[in-house]
Amino acid sequence: MTQLRRICIYPKDIMLITGRSERYARTLHKTIKAHYDKKPHQLVTVYDFSNYTGIDLEIIDKFVY
Repeated sequence: MTQLRRICIYPKDIMLITGRSERYARTLHKTIKAHYDKKPHQLVTVYDFSNYTGIDLEIIDKFVY
C-alpha cells in the first residue's frame, strides 16, 4: 500500500522548505497564488510551488507528507 501525500502547500511548509520567516512564507504563498490567477477558495499545489521556485518535487516531497 502506498502512502498518500498532500498536494497542497501551506505557508508553514514553505517555512520548513526555505528556512525563512513566517512573513516571507505568507508573502511567497500569496505571490504564487496571484501568479497563477487562483481565486480565494483555490489552493496552491506542490506543483505550483515547484514551478514557481524551481525547487524539484523530490526535495519538496521530503518536507510535505
